[in-house]
Amino acid sequence: MAENYDVIIIGSGPGGYVAAVRAGQLGLKTAIVEREHLGGICLNWGCIPTKALLRSAEILDHSNHLKDYGLVLEGKVTPDVKAVVARSRGVSLRLNMGVGFLMKKNKVDVIWGEAKITKPGEIVVGKSTKPVVEPQHPLPKNVKGEGTYTAKHIIVATGARPRALPGIEPDGKLIWTYFEALKPDFLPKSLVVMGSGAIGIEFASFYRSLGVDVTVVEIMPTVMPVEDAEISGIARKQLEKRGLKIFTKTKVTKVDKSANSITAHIETEDGKVQQITADRMISAVGVQGNIENLGLEALGVKTDRGCVVIDGYGKTNVAGIYAIGDVAGPPMLAHKAEHEGVVCVEKIAGLPNVHPTDKSKVPGCTYCQPQVASVGLTEARAKELGRDIRVGRFPFTANGKAIALGEDQGLCKVIFDKKTGELLGAHMVGAEVTELIQGFVVAMNLETTEEELMHTIFPHPTVSETMKEACLDAYGRVLNA
Repeated sequence: MAENYDVIIIGSGPGGYVAAVRAGQLGLKTAIVEREHLGGICLNWGCIPTKALLRSAEILDHSNHLKDYGLVLEGKVTPDVKAVVARSRGVSLRLNMGVGFLMKKNKVDVIWGEAKITKPGEIVVGKSTKPVVEPQHPLPKNVKGEGTYTAKHIIVATGARPRALPGIEPDGKLIWTYFEALKPDFLPKSLVVMGSGAIGIEFASFYRSLGVDVTVVEIMPTVMPVEDAEISGIARKQLEKRGLKIFTKTKVTKVDKSANSITAHIETEDGKVQQITADRMISAVGVQGNIENLGLEALGVKTDRGCVVIDGYGKTNVAGIYAIGDVAGPPMLAHKAEHEGVVCVEKIAGLPNVHPTDKSKVPGCTYCQPQVASVGLTEARAKELGRDIRVGRFPFTANGKAIALGEDQGLCKVIFDKKTGELLGAHMVGAEVTELIQGFVVAMNLETTEEELMHTIFPHPTVSETMKEACLDAYGRVLNA
């Protein structure tokens, strides 16, 4: 007889495991199905290990500019790529084991294998076909295995995988995805990065810090195309100042492979073609949802462009089946997945006043050097929507803390509705902005007006003062610029 649960979650990434924790907290009998590694891509191959790499790169950058801080170090600090990678994998392992602890703490059963929804309310779990790529990551104790399981509510949280362009598919050797880029077996001397979204730019920034000759090719007019154009332009100048070569309005049309290098054929908007030879290429042209082999198509679950269609609570068009996180579409961000997981479970549990996920208030962060962070409408999008706006800006060159840090190249930009004072968007580039953007997210969530922001006391000296000054600037009241 099949074991029955209130909720079964397929996938243990940030959306899945957080949904499981919340379900456990609410007293729901819960199981989570995983085929490869607890914590999903984020903890094992994405958000966390990449930040560990970027931290090493940041320290390396600072160490090679010690004279700027009045410090002297005999000799040059050089990277040990194997040690850098080992530290990153250690961080990943620690968090992977932490997810196992959370499942036990919240009485969530872990089922190991690959799940298929055979009908609403029922899944069959078969043996995992995924190879064990991290043997040091132990399975939690007392995991359940293959078999049939039932639940009134089934949540699909299977995440996403790297997208491949026809004819330029990653091969794991010469053309890398983020998997290979995270664990290089050697440090290439040159690298082509195809795509300048968050993944592409972060890896481009990391490898440049390690001394690699990096070329970025982006088909859109700006790097980090989802960002405000002004912020993107500032970031590009700083990245190029660090030695990155960046082509925009340019596409990779073909890649020739030799024994140990690639030659990328790139074509600009005006039709000019040139060739770039490098040791390796990173394909960072986006991700696509893992919707295959789950039984969704046979059940009639609606999908769109490779993702499951849901409402604001994670419900699909088929009763009892839900989806959250990357598999449910953009923005494909871990924190969005976590929030969707909580909302979905609380709605299932019947809690009162559960609000649907508002994707307009999901912040985005890119951890390159300099960092980029944003939330809400860009200036261009606000104008496209016909909003009458006020725009405020404050440069880091006028911020005392940024100057003291030696990181005075940056900008804080805010966009308000002229009539109501509603904060429509906030965009930042510079030191530690990924830690600052949450202030604007909280403000937007609380429907804070410009008047309240301008009367908020920010601590001095901090980089956060740029946030208040930008708000003041939007209304002609800036104090320090």
